[in-house]
Amino acid sequence: MAARGSLVGVLLLALLLGAGGRALWVWLDRPIERVSVRGELTYVSADYLRSRLAPLIQGQSWLSVDLSALRREAREIGWLKEVRVSREWPDALTFTLVEQVPVARWSDGRLLNPAGDPFAAGSVSPPGDLPDLAGPPDSGAEVLEYRARLARQFTPLGLEVRQLRLEARGAWRFQLDNGVWVMLGRNDRASRLGRLVAAWQRELGPLATHIRYIDLRYPNGVAVAWHGETEPLEGESANDG
Repeated sequence: MAARGSLVGVLLLALLLGAGGRALWVWLDRPIERVSVRGELTYVSADYLRSRLAPLIQGQSWLSVDLSALRREAREIGWLKEVRVSREWPDALTFTLVEQVPVARWSDGRLLNPAGDPFAAGSVSPPGDLPDLAGPPDSGAEVLEYRARLARQFTPLGLEVRQLRLEARGAWRFQLDNGVWVMLGRNDRASRLGRLVAAWQRELGPLATHIRYIDLRYPNGVAVAWHGETEPLEGESANDG
């Protein structure tokens, strides 16, 4: 009889604890009232981010919200490279954000970060002095790296590559900050650039304002098209496009 009474007592205690646990959960799982945004923000404002984070937590409650799913959804917001989400007592969420850093404009209307990964700019205006890069899908890192290599050659000449294009067939062309286009092509790029640098230092530099484009796609020498001429930009007699 005593054993039966003990068992009943244990069951009653379990029921009370269970009921208390459910009551405690209901009491804690209140609607989310506040959202805090942390992180060093240069290009986007906290208000911009709050306005895009708010719909993600609409109808969610403090304990029931899936933080992992919320983090994945928040990462889809433009300009966010990394997101961490945590609960703050008693009814708040804190988003700790790592912002994307734009280093170039990309051909599909997005921006490139330093790793060459594209991301959407959304309604935020990027810096106005970014170079314009273009290439096939998934070539952002390659194009960005080649622009850095070109910069090492042209910076000593006081020149900057403002546009760089990698065509689907593998040919390269770029525009300097003085407006001159350079048709580099696919093959022997290092030797072709060497010819261009030598010609620029020898005679082309002072004539830059008169040059429409420079075509390096020949076995030897450099072809120059001048403003006012009517040849197509791509040229007609280059050997490798």
